Amino acid sequence: MFKGHPKGLIAAALSNMGERFGYYIMNAVLLLFLCSKFGIPDQVAGAIYGIFYFAIYIMALPGGVIADKLQNYKGTIIAGLITMAAGYVVLSIPLAVSPASKTMVLVVTCLALFIIAFGNGLFKGNLQAIVGQMYDNLEAEAAKKGPEALELAKSKRDPGFQIFYVFINIGGVIAPFVAPSLRQWWLGRNGMTYNSNLPALCHQYINDAMGMDATQMANLTTYMQQNNTGFDPANMQAACESYLQVFNTGIHYSFIASVAAMLISLCIFLAFKKIFPAPAKKAAKEAVVEYSAAEKAAMAKEIKQRMAGLYAVLGICVFFWMSFHQNGQSLSLFARDFVHTESVAPEVWQFLNPALVILLTFPIMWLFGTKWGRKISTPRKIVIGMLFAACAYVFLTVFSANMGYPSGKAFLAQDAGTIDSMKAGAWVLIVTYFFLTVAELFISPLGLSFVSKIAPKHLQGICQGLWLGATAIGNLLIMIGPILFNALPKLWMTWATFALICLIAMSVMFGMLKWLERITSQQQ
Repeated sequence: MFKGHPKGLIAAALSNMGERFGYYIMNAVLLLFLCSKFGIPDQVAGAIYGIFYFAIYIMALPGGVIADKLQNYKGTIIAGLITMAAGYVVLSIPLAVSPASKTMVLVVTCLALFIIAFGNGLFKGNLQAIVGQMYDNLEAEAAKKGPEALELAKSKRDPGFQIFYVFINIGGVIAPFVAPSLRQWWLGRNGMTYNSNLPALCHQYINDAMGMDATQMANLTTYMQQNNTGFDPANMQAACESYLQVFNTGIHYSFIASVAAMLISLCIFLAFKKIFPAPAKKAAKEAVVEYSAAEKAAMAKEIKQRMAGLYAVLGICVFFWMSFHQNGQSLSLFARDFVHTESVAPEVWQFLNPALVILLTFPIMWLFGTKWGRKISTPRKIVIGMLFAACAYVFLTVFSANMGYPSGKAFLAQDAGTIDSMKAGAWVLIVTYFFLTVAELFISPLGLSFVSKIAPKHLQGICQGLWLGATAIGNLLIMIGPILFNALPKLWMTWATFALICLIAMSVMFGMLKWLERITSQQQ
């Protein structure tokens, strides 16, 4: 499996795995944490989450520019890991929220998220650029041995990025369990148990007890009696404040694990730093070559074609990420409100995606390695991925319509017994994440490979930054999910919207397929 790949691949993947583990701890709970910590509506928390997710990826552009300008990818990556660790330290401090301090604490939280996003921009795209450079060097060495060796070396790039992607998701499998487990432990230490409906009701009581109707008050009392052994019905205000403080403090403690993960990732990178490519040193050894005007014009034309193909794929992938990253938005809300979570917290279900990545990557790699699979171009694989993404939302559309689900807001306005009787089983999430994961495997690692193939050598960091920038735009749009989730009269309409987006994007990509395949083949 690893035979023939650059020796630095596993080291880079391990470093990335540590960083992703720390990131996914935070990412798994972020949306629901913002709601439970500050009592803000789903759509407001979704907007903060979307802007953060946008920043996480858009910061790869200045990160790529810095590394390309300095020709110091390694130093930029190290600075990124240290910066992210600092952001997680701030998040791990369990600042208490009161009416007077709420705005200040929210600002501090958003500042910590920005620090993490900036550090991620220095780290993520540049590590991917280093992996691309490894395969550039592998192919350059193979070219000296002849056409057959070169062809073999080129065939390693797509599988290499898929292996790199598997390591990302190993951390992602474990991470979603960390924050809910620590929260459960801390609740238990304080005589409480988890209930996904309590934080919103507690905030509602604290902010406007008189505005709660009889059903909401009855639900709050029922949940408190079930999940708080020290509950005193005569002092609901204190009970709500206590539950929220304990509930959120447990999540804050989980961010300490994110700090540790950043430091482990840093140690791995420093330990293997010498075996990673050093572009600046390589460039210094190369002789200066003079080109004629005609050669310069031909190279400029080639670069223009490459960048046009890149921009086309990036435009399509915006809509994939907008739909796929609903796993941290509307799909998290769906797991919280519409799925039985008595034994498994809603955040934990996000482990399904990375777990399925690990299980499915190698069978898909084997399929691509067969004679039939080798005939499928990278752009065509991206089209197939969009189809699978559409299938996920078509499934949810049909299921939600069959169940007669109203909007998320209307669903929670019902009495506790009705809500419980209408909740879905976990199998719905498993089927949804299966389709989304297959889509991801056809788009994300192969998109990275596509970028590394067509990126001009002097723009590798920037081009990887552009790929992440397109992801950023898609992530900014994910805030649409919680808005539709609560605003549209029927839940199936939300899922149908995302299904339609994926199908339209797939159709546009299919229309450009021959052109993209021609551009890609010119780089082989």
